Amino acid sequence: MTITTRARSLPVGLQAHGLRKEFDSMGTVDVPADRYWGAQTARSLVHFNIGGDHMPKAVYHAYGYIKKACAQVNAAAGRLPRWKADAIIQAAEEATRGQLDAHFPLFVWQTGSGTQSNMNVNEMLANRAIQLLGGVLGSQAPVAPNDDVNMGQSSNDTFPTAMHIATVTAIDDALLPALLRLLAVIEAKAEDWRHVVKIGRTHLEDAVPLTVGQEWHGWAGQLRACIEAVADARTGLYALALGGTAVGTGLNAPAGFSQAVAARIAELANKPFVTAPNKFTALGSLDAMARASAALRATAVALMKIANDMRWLASGPRCGLGELKLPDNEPGSSIMPGKVNPTQCEAIVMIAIQVLGNDTAVAFAASQGNFQLNAMRPVIINNVLHSIRLLADGCERFREFSVEGTQLVMESIDRHVQQSLMLVTALAPTLGYQSAAHIAEHAAAANLTLRDAALASGQISAAQFDAVVNPAAMVGHGLAGA
Repeated sequence: MTITTRARSLPVGLQAHGLRKEFDSMGTVDVPADRYWGAQTARSLVHFNIGGDHMPKAVYHAYGYIKKACAQVNAAAGRLPRWKADAIIQAAEEATRGQLDAHFPLFVWQTGSGTQSNMNVNEMLANRAIQLLGGVLGSQAPVAPNDDVNMGQSSNDTFPTAMHIATVTAIDDALLPALLRLLAVIEAKAEDWRHVVKIGRTHLEDAVPLTVGQEWHGWAGQLRACIEAVADARTGLYALALGGTAVGTGLNAPAGFSQAVAARIAELANKPFVTAPNKFTALGSLDAMARASAALRATAVALMKIANDMRWLASGPRCGLGELKLPDNEPGSSIMPGKVNPTQCEAIVMIAIQVLGNDTAVAFAASQGNFQLNAMRPVIINNVLHSIRLLADGCERFREFSVEGTQLVMESIDRHVQQSLMLVTALAPTLGYQSAAHIAEHAAAANLTLRDAALASGQISAAQFDAVVNPAAMVGHGLAGA
């Protein structure tokens, strides 16, 4: 069988043009001479040439840790010659650093175990190691992709291990820092505006007053809970499937291999990874990934609420609520001159919608484990990493180009407080609920202020009204209004 694949870009150190022969158990395959991959990768590029979704490079960077750790452990145990292990280790380090990204061309849509991606890594590292040792690419000598790079491993246990490493790394390096920076800005503004009284709203209708700071502290509380949930979701991801090999029994993996490799990965990645205590769970389910995705979904829900609140409060500038002034980042209309829109808020809402959709796919895929394997792994890791990237980038832009520059429009805030009829709530303990309700109803029907309607009722004096209906005294003393 002859399969030809076309190269995309030229890395350093390989022949610029032409093809070379690679082989696997099914025969010989033509491979671009300027690529390190082998026959199984080439077959996958043909058989799974579906869409434009490529396996995230973060998965391959994580694989670099796996292959390096396995080579180190195998060499230490005498199963792999040190000179051969050193070449694999160097190639794996290059993969983790992203130096070999051009050699990972596969699509998300492949076998559900991730076998093609694992073999892409095995073939690429083997050829790179062969090159370092002065051998002939494609010869599988002196380094073989299956026998050497994949020693003691299976796609079934390495791919979920890479999923966990990639997800934890993305959460730690991108998402949590972005959420914490956004939280810091929101909390700072909440503190700055803690004494600014505004009207509250429930059911989209006027309600009793609170302060702007209390409103913003409500958003901060949501973000804090999300940060805790995302951080907690990492716990299940620290358990690594590596060592379970094909079905969880650890066949072809030496005794102690899983513990030793997990310890090495933890050291290399500087994360508290451990070997999964139950390899049958680790291979047959993807529950830890589903729980992590659920935390991302919860974060999206909170961000959507915050962004929607901000764009409603900034609506106007003259015919809306107009209590917030968001930064003017770009013109908002191709036909209406001078129009500016809450674009960062809208982007967050769209990101949240996408993350909710991603999580639906993850949850459904996680439910599709059959017997000793869940074969829906590529779609899960693609969606989880996509969600993390969107949330992290979205929070950074939202903070930088919207939240940091948001200002209060005091004229609108004060006017809404003075016009609100729901200040009548303060009269209920003095006049009773029914009498207070009739005053508010009369004020609304006659287009009177609440004060004028109350005085007209003859049930309260001006001095009494002013003492009881004091918006600043109605907001409580703490964040909860206690």
